[in-house]
Amino acid sequence: MADTQQVDAKAERAADKLARRISAFSKAHGGAEGQVSYIGERGARIVLVGEDGGWGDLVAPSYEIAGKAVEKSGITAHESFDGEFAAKVKTGSYEWKRMAGIQIGG
Repeated sequence: MADTQQVDAKAERAADKLARRISAFSKAHGGAEGQVSYIGERGARIVLVGEDGGWGDLVAPSYEIAGKAVEKSGITAHESFDGEFAAKVKTGSYEWKRMAGIQIGG
């Protein structure tokens, strides 16, 4: 029983820490929206897109913790990263050069 409580407390602390980081991102970018994706044993990726087009991501130890962090932060969560949500992302020359480099083996 004590082990379960320790695991629950650890998960709660992880969700709280991620929620603070999400909230800070949202504040810095005039608001934010997000999407959670399962990435296997590693956990879950939280993609954040600010109202100003800035973007970033965080990795949570589990999909459940990621979902709880997004919920605690109060941002809008999307089921998928597509459509109008994805169109809000603004990329610069670095991203375009990086993507081109991947395509041509750079």
